[in-house]
Amino acid sequence: MSKKARKTGPRAASRAAARKPVRAATKRPAAAPENDSAARIARALEAIASHLSAASPAAEPADSFASADAFVWHPNGRLAPVPRVSRVDLGLLKGIDRMRDILIENTERFADGLPANNALLWGARGMGKSSLVKAAHASLNVSRKPAARLKLIEIHREDIESLPALMDMLRSSEFRFIVFCDDLSFDGNDASYKSLKAVLEGGIEGRPDNVILYATSNRRHLLAREMIENERSTAINPGEAVEEKVSLSDRFGLWLGFHRCSQDEYLAMVKGYCGHFGIKLAEEELEREALEWSTTRGSRSGRVAWQFTQELAGRLGVRLKPN
Repeated sequence: MSKKARKTGPRAASRAAARKPVRAATKRPAAAPENDSAARIARALEAIASHLSAASPAAEPADSFASADAFVWHPNGRLAPVPRVSRVDLGLLKGIDRMRDILIENTERFADGLPANNALLWGARGMGKSSLVKAAHASLNVSRKPAARLKLIEIHREDIESLPALMDMLRSSEFRFIVFCDDLSFDGNDASYKSLKAVLEGGIEGRPDNVILYATSNRRHLLAREMIENERSTAINPGEAVEEKVSLSDRFGLWLGFHRCSQDEYLAMVKGYCGHFGIKLAEEELEREALEWSTTRGSRSGRVAWQFTQELAGRLGVRLKPN
């Protein structure tokens, strides 16, 4: 019995050994791809998570506000400093003397820690609404010490929903901030205006004492007229339906209206630019070309005056030196 077992044992073992690779080979193709795929997916998810974690910027430290006088807000929590603001001198803004004086007085009170209002600058295109905000900010900082300088933060219209996060960041700072939104308006069923309403007035926290909001818009009520009429015609209670959206502009304590300029004001703008940049041309010829330019543009405004000045300077070979 033992001899027979010794003879057949090796043969059985060899046959079993020969069969094992075959069975293993038939099982692995089904299991290995599934395991490998799961492992690859897990590694990819880990890589994505680590990349997002590294790419997400931390909140701006308070001392970073001293690095510049102007910043652009990004909704991921980053404030990008602006070394040089694109602006014009306050003295070059013609035809808006009353609005200029009111806004500067309001901004100066705020800078001194006194009560001041949020401001909505609305009206005709190209009449210097955003230019006035930037010029007022720069003019007040000229005589101020670094620790007392106002900070200008621009928030884009499409990022309004992140405004509460910006307020949280600014609330604890020792600096004072003008949060500025250019060309503010709301269309369709856009509900992001509610974030702005809560910050302006009505929220539990409200607007921080060291923050003031300035906005520009072509619309007095920040909504297109057809939108308001549509709300009124389709609502069960027309008055209440419109009131919620129209009340947004009411939360700006200061309204400054900008209207189309006269021909004399337009020519004064052109002459002011030419005098500032040293562009020399006979007065009669300058007026004739400036009026012809405004006719081809179909309007008279500060923007049109500036565009004509650039055209004239380029033709005469005069460089417009930055401020």
